[in-house]
Amino acid sequence: MDSLGLIQKISIFILPVLFAITVHEAAHAYAARYFGDNTAYHEGRMTLNPLKHIDPVGTILLPLLCVALGGFIFGWAKPVPVNFGRLRQPKKDMLWVAAAGPLSNLAMAAGWMVLLRVALGTDTGFSTPLMLMSQAGVTINVMLMVLNLLPLPPLDGGRIAVSLLPPQQAWQFSRVEPYGMWILIGLMATGLLSVIMRPLMDIVFRLLNALI
Repeated sequence: MDSLGLIQKISIFILPVLFAITVHEAAHAYAARYFGDNTAYHEGRMTLNPLKHIDPVGTILLPLLCVALGGFIFGWAKPVPVNFGRLRQPKKDMLWVAAAGPLSNLAMAAGWMVLLRVALGTDTGFSTPLMLMSQAGVTINVMLMVLNLLPLPPLDGGRIAVSLLPPQQAWQFSRVEPYGMWILIGLMATGLLSVIMRPLMDIVFRLLNALI
């Protein structure tokens, strides 16, 4: 994709980015309602309408900047509101509500991988655009899944860790949350985020290639 122009790159990445972020957030909302919390549903966030989830900076500006610079794609959507106290078993159910987002990205990565196989196996006018978009879809979803599974509150991996830790340790670990995004930005600025994520992403890529 390095040979493509900026407009071409944006055209290829925009749908995979919107799908990846929208379905991720909607998955949290659906899981929260399933386990007893209707907060996201009542606020209109249990939807696949991307307009309900878009953050102007995190969903549009920052990913476009990353695509333009050719670097690590980074972004976020408006977090789905979840009142963990309303879940039927708050500490236990928190794990599944948090895991729903990354699991949706894994499912989408698998779907894009199937489309990639179709594109590679056909020779039509749509084969190349579909191949490029599918490659972007696989990459973005694997990236979002791995990023969100990092054990750092307020990321999904941090929520999962809080759910699994004993109560005292979980409370102490959750106190990191106000500083979590600053830690993440610091890791990205120093290049350490890429060092941490790339080996994990490679594992997922290999698994998808082996299974599909």
